[in-house]
Amino acid sequence: MSELIFLCIFAFLAGFIDSIVGGGGLIQLPALLIFLPNTAIPLIFGTNKLSSIAGTLAAAIRFSLKVTIDWSIVLISTIAAFIFSFIGASTISIINPDLMRPIVLLLLVIAAIYTWFKKDFGSQHIVKVQGVKQSIYAALIGSSLGFYDGFFGPGTGSFLIFAFIGLLELDFLRASASAKVVNLSTNLAATIYFASTNSNSIIYNIAIPMAACNVLEAILGAKLAIAKGSAFVRVLFISVVTLLIIKLTYDMFFNG
Repeated sequence: MSELIFLCIFAFLAGFIDSIVGGGGLIQLPALLIFLPNTAIPLIFGTNKLSSIAGTLAAAIRFSLKVTIDWSIVLISTIAAFIFSFIGASTISIINPDLMRPIVLLLLVIAAIYTWFKKDFGSQHIVKVQGVKQSIYAALIGSSLGFYDGFFGPGTGSFLIFAFIGLLELDFLRASASAKVVNLSTNLAATIYFASTNSNSIIYNIAIPMAACNVLEAILGAKLAIAKGSAFVRVLFISVVTLLIIKLTYDMFFNG
């Protein structure tokens, strides 16, 4: 019972962070590994995904009601992300996901430095890319980061935000709202894959209470992001990306 209480607390915190800039896995997944040390990894991942989906869905709904989302972009990215997340999850048994760590670490460092020094990055919503080019960029974002989330995962929400701003010139708030919808599809696809390949892939008596906590704080986090605007999201984005860099560096050099 005590483990469940602590896990719910961490799910609550993860929902807040993830609802705004992604990175909730930084909090929730390590908590599951710590408090359920003798649990098989597929069970940990499946439980984490179910809890995360609930929070992401709540945040996506909240954002869609309050923030103008360009669905012509988001739907293309979402469909591509769902397909490629499923493909990515299926390759875990073929390729070692740890091979991704150096590449991901480098990309996160570039994203953090670029966002820090380019003060106007994501400050305005000026969509210059339109038509076929816009659709191609949207599909590229969805397919590449969908595969990444199904295959490896850390920082997917943050990468989605960075891609939506960098390629399609959304502001931080709209990019975060769009990322929630796309991230929902990647989590769903990965969960479907894991559940279909292993009927015992989720610990429901833990995942459901964690999901409830994740939803509650995801709603509060989305509400705060909408109220504070892009400047607030930018600061939190840099903070979460920095934490991801520290976590991946530790995993690469000090944790085997």
